[in-house]
Amino acid sequence: MDILNAYINLVPVTFSQSLIYSLLVLGIMMPFRLLGFPDLTSEGSFPLGGCLCAALLLAGVHPVPATLIAMAAGGLAGATTALVHLKLRINSLLAGILVFTGLYSINLRILGKSNAAMFNIDSIFSIINPAILTSVWLQIACFGGLIAVVLLALRLFLATEAGAALRVVGVNPDLAPSLGINLWAFTIAGLAIANSLTALGGALIVQLQGYVDIGMGLGILINGLASLVIGETILGKDTVTKQLLAPVLGAFVYYQLVSFGLSLGLHPSDLKLATAIFVLITLGLPAFRSRGTGREAMRV
Repeated sequence: MDILNAYINLVPVTFSQSLIYSLLVLGIMMPFRLLGFPDLTSEGSFPLGGCLCAALLLAGVHPVPATLIAMAAGGLAGATTALVHLKLRINSLLAGILVFTGLYSINLRILGKSNAAMFNIDSIFSIINPAILTSVWLQIACFGGLIAVVLLALRLFLATEAGAALRVVGVNPDLAPSLGINLWAFTIAGLAIANSLTALGGALIVQLQGYVDIGMGLGILINGLASLVIGETILGKDTVTKQLLAPVLGAFVYYQLVSFGLSLGLHPSDLKLATAIFVLITLGLPAFRSRGTGREAMRV
């Protein structure tokens, strides 16, 4: 009963967090699914958004332009990864690793120290409604509205000619040039949009918490991938709408699993290992199923 009560008490908090982190999962999904570009830049663009937004707020910049600048910086990080891959012909995974590794030093330079508190600094939430900072239900309403707007904007964009061209780049990059689609432009734009969403998540989380740490992106990629895998397992990924909704649903389910693990007494430091094992099992299930089907066929 104590475990159940502890879990129930955590549900609203983790629901609110999952809505913010679904921006990160969307930023991971777009390159992977829409562009066919395995991108690891989010490990660096998430803390980049947080550190840059925090540094600007501490310098007295208004929260709205500070958040927008953080988004733009995330977009620049994504574009850099695309250019490293396209211009230097470096593997996409390695390009992302190189960029997020370099971003660690850049983030430290931007912030000027390893962490900083912003408890007495105005945030975008204190401007909208100060009660958001103390009310979990207002946070859920605020972030839920934001996610709805982002999903609608992305769905409308992907229904346009430009959105269709972006998906063609992901499905068949060799065919795209023959259709008059600029492979470079859409790859760069796609990664820029994805990482700007990731940076927005970082900027919002530091303003909500009133605290920023240079290591806030450590391991965040595996959390995002776990959420994406869960969402796609539940909803599927055969339509664009499902691809867009899967990150949001997956983030919700993943963070509910995290809160349930904490309620059971799992140490927070063990969550990364548990997540890695869960993702490994989920990704490996199709292989075990195909082996089982193959053995049954051989017996027949």
